[in-house]
Amino acid sequence: MVEEPPAARKRWVVGITGASGSIYGIRLIENLLASQADVHLVVTEAGWRVLKEEMGWDITKRLAALAAVFHESLERKQLTLHPNADIGASIASGSFRVEGMIIMPCSMGTLASIAHGISDDLMTRAADVMLKEGRKLLLVPRETPLHAIHLENMLTLAKMGVKLIPAMPAFYYGPLSIEDMINFLVGKVLDQLPLDHDLYRRWGDEQHGI
Repeated sequence: MVEEPPAARKRWVVGITGASGSIYGIRLIENLLASQADVHLVVTEAGWRVLKEEMGWDITKRLAALAAVFHESLERKQLTLHPNADIGASIASGSFRVEGMIIMPCSMGTLASIAHGISDDLMTRAADVMLKEGRKLLLVPRETPLHAIHLENMLTLAKMGVKLIPAMPAFYYGPLSIEDMINFLVGKVLDQLPLDHDLYRRWGDEQHGI
């Protein structure tokens, strides 16, 4: 694959919060980078803890932990990590052009802040920028069971055009592993961007059988 020059690449913001399922966000980043997009990443404090607990990352040196997975992308500045406390980062301004933002996974705390216009860190400020600029905002909530406030907050965001893609598995395509189930959800997000992929078998895809 011929790498596009930086000026020609699309930019996406990716957020990882403290909800379970940090592997979803990492797999999403892998696919965005493979599509030749630039990725601007922000991780909450709770998100870093989940990366440690679920994926075994040594987060005492966060950039080094990220580089262990995405060294080449960081080196060529295709992937940029922004501290969540840096409210003056590029992605905090509507004048910084991006295609949109995906928060995957998205905690109910972050979702509630976005729904009520509370932007007191970079994660929620960047999401607020997507709303005010009319750009794509996709949230992948991961919580169960859901109470009425969760549902009301999601309805508020849906009415504003936010795409809500809950972290729900599917079985119609015949998943054989956890990897298959991760890829399915990431594929559903990529469908909404939209970006081509072959992460899961689509219904009616005859060449693989049903």
